[in-house]
Amino acid sequence: MREDLALARAEFLASSDDALLPIVDAHHHFWDVAHNPHPWLTQRPRIAFRYGDYEAICRDFLPEDYARARGAHRVMRHVTMEGEWDPQDTVGEAVWMHGLALRTGVPHAMSAQIWLDRGDVAEVLRRYTTAPLAGFVRSVRHKPRSLPRQEYHAGWQAPGSMRCPVWRAGYARLAASGLAFELQVPWWHMGEAAELAHDFPATPIIVNHAGLPAQRDAASLAAWRTAMAALVPCANVRVKISGLGVAGQAWTADAQAPVVHTLIDLFGAGRCMFASNYPVDGLVGSLDTLWSGFKQLTRTLPPAQRLALFCDNAVAAYGLD
Repeated sequence: MREDLALARAEFLASSDDALLPIVDAHHHFWDVAHNPHPWLTQRPRIAFRYGDYEAICRDFLPEDYARARGAHRVMRHVTMEGEWDPQDTVGEAVWMHGLALRTGVPHAMSAQIWLDRGDVAEVLRRYTTAPLAGFVRSVRHKPRSLPRQEYHAGWQAPGSMRCPVWRAGYARLAASGLAFELQVPWWHMGEAAELAHDFPATPIIVNHAGLPAQRDAASLAAWRTAMAALVPCANVRVKISGLGVAGQAWTADAQAPVVHTLIDLFGAGRCMFASNYPVDGLVGSLDTLWSGFKQLTRTLPPAQRLALFCDNAVAAYGLD
């Protein structure tokens, strides 16, 4: 690891002081709404969104904004996620983000946009794996087609879904690229995700936002847990504990405890990583609230496991050493 991160790890292990815990934010966004093409942030009417009204985040969010929001938390590395840049310019966001990194020092890596069922997938992967983006783009995301929970049924497949032959042909190219795949899909589709992980074991899958457990009644949480458990035997799957907000509810540690504890119980501290999903999760809580909550929920774990969750697993997943 880079010297400053190695030193931070040693300081935390020697003290177990929460204030010294080094953090890699494994999933957040930067965007310049005034200059860059993010249709969902700039056009009206606004799209339907899982947190409801998102007008508050339709503004610039850049490294200086993150630095102000993080407060005293020791965020030492940043991994940005594609922010639904204009899909007609697939590589444009990565080019802009790389330039931002050269100017400001952050982010340190990125998950970039891709469309696995389009004809340009090979060229996009070539761009991401050759200079100047090679080593900066570490993973890609294409949200597969999904269904509302009440409409889903076993065996479902459709164009653009994880069972679509064209989509899977594009996915098959990822192994040779060395890039990981960021999977954002509701939890009732995790059976398809398990098939994907099994059929393409050389491609790491990082499940975004804990599988989107938006319904928190006991029956829904039990069904979510069963769905996520299907991924446990897949050694190439990791899970981001992020994006846990529920529309209309404030983000609290108590509200997130069932999700956080279940995922660590299922996958172990070695296969999970915390992330803020900021500024999107700013709709449900401050950045200080998120990091303080994650710290509170893991305070009884051994220091080495906390380091894994907050830092080391993301360092390994995104090649930040």
